[in-house]
Amino acid sequence: MTSPAAAARTGAAPADPGDGLPPSTRLPAMLTVILGIGVCVVDSTMVTLALPGIVRDLQIAEADGVWLVNAYQLSILVLLLPLAMVGDLFGYRRVYLTGVALFTLASVACVVASGLGQLTLARALQGAGAAGLFAVNAALVRLIYPAHLLGRGIAINSAVVAVASVAGPALAAGILSLASWPWLFAVNIPFALVVLLLGWRSLPPNRSPAPAGARVPWLDAVLNAAMFLLLFLGMQRLVPHGALPSSPVPGLMLVGVGALIGVVYVRRQRRQAVPLLPVDLLAIPVFRLSMLTSVAAFSAQTLASVALPFLLLEGLQRSPGEAGWVLAAWPLGTVLTAPLAGRLIGRHPSGLLGGIGLGLLSLGLLALALLPPHPSGPALAWRLALCGAGFGLFQSPNNHTIVTSAPAHRSGGAAGMLGTARLVGQSLGALVVGALYGLWAGKTVQVPSLALAIAAGLALAGGATSLLRMREQVRR
Repeated sequence: MTSPAAAARTGAAPADPGDGLPPSTRLPAMLTVILGIGVCVVDSTMVTLALPGIVRDLQIAEADGVWLVNAYQLSILVLLLPLAMVGDLFGYRRVYLTGVALFTLASVACVVASGLGQLTLARALQGAGAAGLFAVNAALVRLIYPAHLLGRGIAINSAVVAVASVAGPALAAGILSLASWPWLFAVNIPFALVVLLLGWRSLPPNRSPAPAGARVPWLDAVLNAAMFLLLFLGMQRLVPHGALPSSPVPGLMLVGVGALIGVVYVRRQRRQAVPLLPVDLLAIPVFRLSMLTSVAAFSAQTLASVALPFLLLEGLQRSPGEAGWVLAAWPLGTVLTAPLAGRLIGRHPSGLLGGIGLGLLSLGLLALALLPPHPSGPALAWRLALCGAGFGLFQSPNNHTIVTSAPAHRSGGAAGMLGTARLVGQSLGALVVGALYGLWAGKTVQVPSLALAIAAGLALAGGATSLLRMREQVRR
């Protein structure tokens, strides 16, 4: 039997006692998974195009408006690993459906919110619901597909996430051309209800029951939440808002306490047979490098997804409709690349595929950062398509390596770590954008190009990290 570590190094899936769902039930179950995750990802990215309008309507600063992105991402980040363990112990299906129900109710709250505080709270609740989906998404794919088709399932799932991540602005442009920004949240509701109905009928239960006496380590869950919250809030306090902060001490104290809690948290995990933070999986070199690659890649993607609407709407003075159609070139590039990436999984090292893909992403982002003063639509489109193609080539092989590195009963832990890497990257990217707008208050036209240049550097760093995985894969 192939060990998880060996499987991770060779790119093969470890032996799995189950054989997926029969074809007749596989389609509705997979449709539930990709529709649910697609709605959550699109929701998070649609807000980026609406940020300029929301900032104007609510009469708030750009740096404060970015909290509408941060609240969503941070809520997911705090809950992702605890919910992944809940899924391992008590069922991925339960976690997924509960998350969909909460996401639906929170979307209603976003529609009726009338101020920054209410909208931020509703977005945080949306994130809590979305965390239930992200925490067990990949684990459900592993239950749905037999081992020999798992690469195909992961490729489909990864393509949906990648396309949804950048398709949101295009969809938002169409909605905003017809209605006001609350409708961006209203459109979630019917789709979420469909997911809830489909999931109730089609999602499979866990193959193995929870061990006798198994329980969620709530102290570890509290430490996990405190670590992420304090580190994130501390860094946020260090972000300038128009001028350097009068004193960095509060922010540094929050970061210091968060780091101290993190040390205690990690030490506790090393003593656990089934840790909340999967340090056992992080001991696998390929898994660890894949996680770092994901953080860098999603930081770059988020920097771009937040900066591009400001560049197009404020810098280049394009209409929301024009901006949305131009931005659609990114998901188009991903859609065209995803089938190729799925076929290449297992045939070539994921480290090589990821390095090439993130290299292409870096070139596309740099080309966007160096745009001429008055670029044409095609000049924008080919740059965005190159970004999408590069990201599509990276994501599916990388996710396949992460998911198949774990034994079947730890699928939730692997899925939680996959989502954590994505959310850490996205939260860091949003934080950097807020810092740039705070430093260059009043000069917002310059910020998007600078953000895109930083994103290009992060993508290049992620590509280099991905190539390091080849040493481990070649050894096998």
